[in-house]
Amino acid sequence: MPTKVANNEAPVIELRRLERITIEIPIRGVTPLIVNRWSQKSRDMMLEKQQTNARAKKEAKDPVANYEASKYLLKDGADGFPATAFKAAIVHAGRLFDGITQVSLKQTVLVKGDGVDDRGDELVKLEFDDVIMREDTPRNASGVADLRYRAQYNGWSAVLQVRTIEGQVDTGSMFALVDAAGVGGVGEWRPTAPKSATGTYGTFEVVE
Repeated sequence: MPTKVANNEAPVIELRRLERITIEIPIRGVTPLIVNRWSQKSRDMMLEKQQTNARAKKEAKDPVANYEASKYLLKDGADGFPATAFKAAIVHAGRLFDGITQVSLKQTVLVKGDGVDDRGDELVKLEFDDVIMREDTPRNASGVADLRYRAQYNGWSAVLQVRTIEGQVDTGSMFALVDAAGVGGVGEWRPTAPKSATGTYGTFEVVE
C-alpha cells in the first residue's frame, strides 16, 4: 500500500515481487489420445507452394511414414505431447469457474515440459499401455474425403508441472482446474475441438 510522506511529495508505491511456484499434477487418460504433429515434409511442401506458382506433384501416400511423422518425440526418442496444449486446456477450463478469468490464466499459468523435440518445443512425456496406427477419413478444406494415418495412445498418463503465481489459486483449486481441463481434452478429435461436434478423445482426469 502507498507509504505516507510529506504533503508536498507524491506517495511511494511499494510492490512485492511475485513468487512463482510449481505444482506437480499427475493425470491419466479417460479416452485415447490422438496426435497429429505437422511433419517436416508437410512444412516443406507448404513453403514450396508459397514460394512458387507451380503445383507440387503429389507423392504416393505412405501410411506407416505418416503414422510415425504424427508423433511428438523428445530428443531421447520418448513419446510426448506439447506442453502448450495442456496450458490451452487449462485456460479454456477457466470459463467453467467463477472468480477466475481466462485472461489471468493466460498470463500466470505455464505448463513446463520434460524436454524438447527437434524443433525446441517443450513436450510433456507420455506413459502409455500401447500406441496404434489409426486410419480416419476426414474431409479436407474442399470437402473431399481424405485418408489420414495418425498415432493413438491407449491407457496414457503423464505428470504435469504447472507453474503459477503463489496466492492466485491454492493447490487444491489448481488440481480442480486441471481436472476440469480434462473434460475438454487435448489432441485430435477432442470435445473442445473447434471444428468437431462429435469429439470424445483426449479426455483425462487428475489422479489424486
